[in-house]
Amino acid sequence: MSRILRIELRRSAALGAVLILLLAGAVLLYAAPQRWSSGWMSLAMIQREYLVLLWPLALAVGAWQARREHRSNVGELFASTARPRVQRMVPTLGAMGIAVVCAYLAVAAAAAPWIIDTAGYFPATVFVVAAVGALALVAAAWLGLAVGRLVPSLVTAPALAVAGIGLLMVIPVAVRRREWLALVFSPMYGMGQYTDYQTVYGRVSAAQAIWLAALAVAAAALLASGSWRTRLAALLPAILGAGLAIMIIPRNDEFLANPVDPVAQEQVCAEGSPRVCVSRVHSGLLPEAAPLARQALALLAKLPNPPTTVHEDTTTYYPDTSPPRQADVVLMPITVDKNGHLARKAEIVPTMLKAAGANTNGCGEIPSTSVSRAAEYWLIGREPVTEYAHEPAEDNAEAVKLWQGLQRLPEKEAAARVAAVRRAALACEDVDGLLTRSAR
Repeated sequence: MSRILRIELRRSAALGAVLILLLAGAVLLYAAPQRWSSGWMSLAMIQREYLVLLWPLALAVGAWQARREHRSNVGELFASTARPRVQRMVPTLGAMGIAVVCAYLAVAAAAAPWIIDTAGYFPATVFVVAAVGALALVAAAWLGLAVGRLVPSLVTAPALAVAGIGLLMVIPVAVRRREWLALVFSPMYGMGQYTDYQTVYGRVSAAQAIWLAALAVAAAALLASGSWRTRLAALLPAILGAGLAIMIIPRNDEFLANPVDPVAQEQVCAEGSPRVCVSRVHSGLLPEAAPLARQALALLAKLPNPPTTVHEDTTTYYPDTSPPRQADVVLMPITVDKNGHLARKAEIVPTMLKAAGANTNGCGEIPSTSVSRAAEYWLIGREPVTEYAHEPAEDNAEAVKLWQGLQRLPEKEAAARVAAVRRAALACEDVDGLLTRSAR
């Protein structure tokens, strides 16, 4: 059997499948490396998202391979042999399965050198997400083989490719608000990255693996079937697998669209002082982040009771979470560029100073934005500027007026007033008027 499998790997469409999927996957990943450059989990999830094109390609490759007997006109010859059809199909199934799995893993291996120096967090979930993606391609290739055998036409392969793309795009629309159902039947749904801390729950991966394995078994049975009765029976594994997957998948109150990995959010600190910490998923960026964070702390040292520690701002919006507000901690924004390194370095210190001066994140509406802006820009050391395209001109004009008032004060008094704004902002209190009256 192993000898026959080696022959199949050499002479079937297996090698072509590897090349097609590897080329397509690598082009998709390297077309937008900023989507996955933040870490290994991002890479695994974005590669799964690109199954929107790789899955239909695997379908088409399987259908093309299935036409081999029809093209060679040896169907009657094989039917007259004593070997059961199931035994004849095993090498073909094995060759196509090995080919698509190798192609999927090769795409990930091609992307790994891009982030290997900066991605420091490698959770075991990465292997699970990648394994489900590889299983999805196996199911697609085997399903393509089965359909190609039933309809051995030249147009079957391209038609399957188009139908596969359409199916993956239609599934989320068809299930409407039942997003958990789309997670079961679409291997690429829910893999878009809304935050670097995003993950995939184990129950979700288990449900997806059950459905895809059942689909692969059904496709293999359909390929080996010889009558309409056995072909109908081949659908049974898919039906049972779908039912079991639906029972396992989290839904209703248990369902969370974009779950966050709490371990990825844990703070990892650099050596030395002042203390600078970033999330575990960005731990490879500590050497780049620490000098900037300590520069911001040095500038904040002119405030009474200044902050002494920097933590990464791990705020997420889908779901809505934010780190606790602490008077002695300044939050540092971390974004990753397309090369896996710290992005927008020139903006980090000013952003930290602004947040430290009047951080109102999570407080709702603060009545006086001009007061907050004047305090922020006093810490930065330059005149306030308009920050938003549709912002009324009078908003910034008032901030400039307050900032000029701070400039005329002795530095100690100005620092005390800015510190008062900071205390009020941390407590989510009204900051209006705090820059125009003497600090206590």
